Amino acid sequence: MSRICELTGKGRQVGHNVSHANNKTKRTYLPNLQNVTLMSDSLEKSVKLRVSTHGLRSVEHNGGLDNWLLKTSDEKLSLKARRLKREVAKKVSAAA
Repeated sequence: MSRICELTGKGRQVGHNVSHANNKTKRTYLPNLQNVTLMSDSLEKSVKLRVSTHGLRSVEHNGGLDNWLLKTSDEKLSLKARRLKREVAKKVSAAA
């Protein structure tokens, strides 16, 4: 399983460990990913996703999973999240 947030697309970054003698060795910085269950209001079901803590805060700030999915571009979303976005968009357009 790749270490990429399913909602924000945040992945690993590369940097250096720097010693006291200023020697540099390559290292990776991994995102803080959590397995969470988020509730979709329009679909009335819960969805399991692997999300970074930053992405989780963004979802809460935007007022829930449905609002976040509708506002976010498809390039950032994983395949599972894109399918979920399509389902939510159908439900919202049918209700309107």
